[in-house]
Amino acid sequence: MRADAESLDIGDVTANWVNAEVLRSELDLRIKSLADLVDTPLFFGRLDYLHDLDAEGEHGHRFYIGRRHVHDAHGDPMVIDWRAPVSQPYYQATKQNPRDVGLRRRFGYDGGELTAYEDEHLSDPTEVETSSRLLQREIERPRVGPMRDIVATIQPEQDEIVRAPLTGSVCVQGAPGTGKTAVGLHRVAYLLYAYRERLARAGTLVIGPNRSFLRYIEQVLPALGELEVKQATVDELVAHVEVRGADGATAARLKGDARMAEVLRRAVRAGVRMPAEPLMVVRGSRRWRVPAHELSELVQELLDRDIRYGAAREALPQRIAHSVLVRMEQAGEAPDDRTQNAVARTPAVKAVVKECWPAVEPAKLVLRLLSDADFLAEMAEGILSEEERKEILWDRPARSVKSARWSPADAVLIDEARDLVERTGSLGHVVLDEAQDLSPMQYRAVGRRCSTGSVTILGDIAQGTTPWATESWAAALAHLGKPEAVVEELTQGFRVPRTVISYASRLLPAIAPELSEATSVRDSPGSFEVRAVSPAELDDALVTACRAALAREGSVGLITADARVPVLSAALVAADLAHLAPGQETSRGARLTLVPASLAKGLEYDYVVLDDPAAVVDGEPDERTGLRRLYVALTRAVSGLTVVHAAPLPGLLAAAG
Repeated sequence: MRADAESLDIGDVTANWVNAEVLRSELDLRIKSLADLVDTPLFFGRLDYLHDLDAEGEHGHRFYIGRRHVHDAHGDPMVIDWRAPVSQPYYQATKQNPRDVGLRRRFGYDGGELTAYEDEHLSDPTEVETSSRLLQREIERPRVGPMRDIVATIQPEQDEIVRAPLTGSVCVQGAPGTGKTAVGLHRVAYLLYAYRERLARAGTLVIGPNRSFLRYIEQVLPALGELEVKQATVDELVAHVEVRGADGATAARLKGDARMAEVLRRAVRAGVRMPAEPLMVVRGSRRWRVPAHELSELVQELLDRDIRYGAAREALPQRIAHSVLVRMEQAGEAPDDRTQNAVARTPAVKAVVKECWPAVEPAKLVLRLLSDADFLAEMAEGILSEEERKEILWDRPARSVKSARWSPADAVLIDEARDLVERTGSLGHVVLDEAQDLSPMQYRAVGRRCSTGSVTILGDIAQGTTPWATESWAAALAHLGKPEAVVEELTQGFRVPRTVISYASRLLPAIAPELSEATSVRDSPGSFEVRAVSPAELDDALVTACRAALAREGSVGLITADARVPVLSAALVAADLAHLAPGQETSRGARLTLVPASLAKGLEYDYVVLDDPAAVVDGEPDERTGLRRLYVALTRAVSGLTVVHAAPLPGLLAAAG
């Protein structure tokens, strides 16, 4: 197929060089998408239907299921794309509902080489239904390098979310190891298959918590044949100014509060003034007068409509010009649209617009709001208390936008102000991962990017580790502007071993008592150990645990409190253990990653060594946030977890021994 694409001669098939360039770029993209992935097999399953699908043949159809569509030299299909409707029974068919499937075959691979297969006779009532050993082996396969797709192991409840229609928004509450991130990425791939033309025009975007996380997941979609999906963090979406500062927890929480949207709305419109003088427009030898009260009515009408500030500012000169044209017509003249546009551009009308509806620069507006105590007090009256206003007011007012030490929360405020002035463009579909950590104002910023499209929200309330982390999905969806989104809960874990998830779940009563405890389908319990040492032995014990983990196959993550990263990095170097930072796994230069607890979310490793849980908890501003951070760290393991501690364990972990 790739050779056929490369051999195409498009030299004489286009009308001009522009069309030729467009066609060439599309052909290059096609060739790129057909690149061989040596370790990725073309097919992973087979379906044997009992009856012919078009009801014309005597025998059932047989389909091989793979990551992409593959046809032979005659154009006949050899492998069916996993997203095609005919492939869905591979994920959904059961003994109780075989969907006309007689046999489902799973293929097992090792490094791209076919090594095993396994059959299920779904229409045979005498065959006993058992769990798939190949499925179990695929889940437990060592993880080295970036995140990989789960297209061969998607479960029925995951498949229903993946194939949900584009028209609806979906919120996935998923416990650790339930595959919510993979579900979100595969949903993007499915939507691009089912609604390709619409999303090609509107665009898609995957939003992650940080760049390390995005680098970890960046190979999933290309492996599924989708090369054009953009990825970004929320901070990158709102990067209208250079962020060089940071807020304290209280100030950041207040700036992220949804009440700030109303404060900004007032501030944007604070400069609107009613005209005190009538307007005089000169056209040729005649003068046309519009009284001040009529101008005021036009301004008030635009204020009452509450349309975006910039759109109203563009509409005002046309409204004023229309009033002049009415007077011209009453005097017997016959003006047209060109006359109205000319009147709208006259210096007199421009002067009125400048006086009544001045231009607003969002960054300068937010600068004034955070620097001018009197202006902030006026705009936040009845919304923020005096103590709250003092908390967000800058100690040292900046002189200009460039010299200001903007914080991430300030950048979100500027983005809100920009949208109040001019509408933010909307994409066709957005996937928002680790959504529980966003502030209301950040939710609003994401919601603006999919205001006319749909969104897939992925997260876990129990893993919220910011001071402003959401306490309910209903509130989050309201801030996103998607209150109608369907909330799905995934509680069946596939990644985290049963003993590990059970140990971590001891924290749930303190961090998210309303959530169900996650279960694990893993037959193998995984290796699990809690080791107490003295403070003097701690670093050496961690190095020893890392060596033991590296003796096995797979990736190893040493997770520690952020403040301990330099100390442990030096200890690993001294012990001659090469290690990476989060997001560098794609380099494949080493199997050990030193992970600050603040960056552990969303990552996974075959073996995790956790350094001193008490230090992880103490590294956060409050105990609940610290316990949530610890819950995240405990649930990154796929095959084994070793907890090494010198300080006493947090009470909930120590209580049961």
